[in-house]
Amino acid sequence: MKTLHVVGYKNSGKTTLISRWVRWLKKQGLSVAVLKHHGHGGKPEMPGEGTDTDRFLDSGADATLVAGGGSIQFIWNEEPEFMLLKTLISQGKPDILLIEGYKREKGDKVILLRNKEDWDALRDLEGMQLVIGCSGIKPDCMHIDSRESERAIDEWFAKWIAEGAGG
Repeated sequence: MKTLHVVGYKNSGKTTLISRWVRWLKKQGLSVAVLKHHGHGGKPEMPGEGTDTDRFLDSGADATLVAGGGSIQFIWNEEPEFMLLKTLISQGKPDILLIEGYKREKGDKVILLRNKEDWDALRDLEGMQLVIGCSGIKPDCMHIDSRESERAIDEWFAKWIAEGAGG
C-alpha cells in the first residue's frame, strides 16, 4: 500500500487536492482510503440528532458501529494513536492511502503553502516529496510554485503512484 500525506494549514487546498486524486485513482481502477486529521478543534461532525447512533452516544456508549447497505460507520469516543488509525483505515487493503494532515508523522508528504509564513513553519518536515505554492523558495524536492498548475501536480502524482510500493 502506497501512503501519501497531504499537509498544510487551514484553507490551503488539502481536501480539494485529495478529492481530485481520489477521483483519478478510482478511474485508474485502484482502491483508495483516506485518513483525515480533524484539526479545527473539537470533535468532527457527528450523525444527525435523533439517529440511533446519536441516542447510543447520548446514553454514554464509548463506541458505536453501524453496519448496513455495504458500509459501516464507526464512532469511538477516544482518539487513538496515529498508527492505530492507519491500521484501522487499512483494513480493506487499499492500493493507496491518502492522509490529510498528520504532518509530524513519518511518511511521504506533499506540502501545500498559502504563503511564505507557511513555508517557514513547515520547511523542516521529514518525507517532503513535493511542495506546492509560494514562489521564491528552494525546497530540497520537487516544487510547483502555483496551485493552479493542476496538470503538473497531477503528472507528479501519477509518477509517484507508478514508482511502486512505498510510504
